[in-house]
Amino acid sequence: MLNFHLINVVLCDCVSVVLGQNGWSVTYTTQSICALKGSTVDLSCSFRYPRGHKVTSTFWFTEWGTEDIGLDPEYAGHVEYHGDKEKDCTLRITDLRERDSSTYWFRLLTDQEGGTYTGSPGVTLSVTGLQVKVTGGHQDKTLTCSTTCTLTDNPTYIWYKNGQHLDESTSPQYKSSVSSNYIDGYSCAVKGQEDLHSPAVCVQGQDCNRVTYTKRRICVLKGSTVAISCTYVGYNRVKSSLWFSPKQSASWTNKLTPEDLTRDPGYAGRVEYAGRESETYEGPSSLRITDLREEDSAEYRFPFKTQNFEWGHSFPGTTLSVTGNTTLYDTTVNHIELQEKINEPSC
Repeated sequence: MLNFHLINVVLCDCVSVVLGQNGWSVTYTTQSICALKGSTVDLSCSFRYPRGHKVTSTFWFTEWGTEDIGLDPEYAGHVEYHGDKEKDCTLRITDLRERDSSTYWFRLLTDQEGGTYTGSPGVTLSVTGLQVKVTGGHQDKTLTCSTTCTLTDNPTYIWYKNGQHLDESTSPQYKSSVSSNYIDGYSCAVKGQEDLHSPAVCVQGQDCNRVTYTKRRICVLKGSTVAISCTYVGYNRVKSSLWFSPKQSASWTNKLTPEDLTRDPGYAGRVEYAGRESETYEGPSSLRITDLREEDSAEYRFPFKTQNFEWGHSFPGTTLSVTGNTTLYDTTVNHIELQEKINEPSC
């Protein structure tokens, strides 16, 4: 049986299913998958067909989509068929969106009369984001890292308070006492998928400190220019702020003070900030990097300080990928047509 390969996803109801007749069969390694929005998942399966048949076509389809999701514009650039026409029918879906939630079936066609077979019951994919839910009274708040489908495989939850790493637990509930301070904001993530964290939420009212990144992942071409942006809220006036990358120092840890990118020799003359000098309560901040190099591929974060508060620097930011390649890819799972995407990065 083909092993189920998982990339940034959590599995549910891991039961192998084999259905078939007269030499036909499709084996789905699992019937149900719960994956985080923005992650990548492999729908793994294997198939068999009668002797004397030659497979002419293989494809996946959904309960609501077209006969071949490789032909569906909704999946353009998001699906890759990693199988073959012999026995492997693995489908990879990247950068998952909530609308990708569906049941997926695999179908094969051969050169013989009646040579069509669809594997049932398919794979049910549920895509969810993370959200911090706050319950309880004024003095006894409970925080829960909530999802719309149950994450199994014993995930470890990571908690952040005011942008700083706080705690890790196998329980989706934060077990320690919760601050009742109106300026404190909390967020959660699943270990190994920290860039898919929840938005920060206030535990008292709506006026807590927080940072929200415009995009969590950006992919651009070598030599181009990129703007990485976020919006911050400081309950007191922001006195200072900076952009940095944990990649700057091999010995960097959450306990060290991050270094301003403008002081990094590797970025000399190539970075500039917008919004960093204004002493405001809130607003946008943008990091602009010109003449991008592949070694600029890293995660970029934004911490700020007020007179009596500091937004920590362990909270995940925006991940930048710089590539020198354009994409040459199949527009369909069945390799019917090739199309070159000019000036479009391959990541």
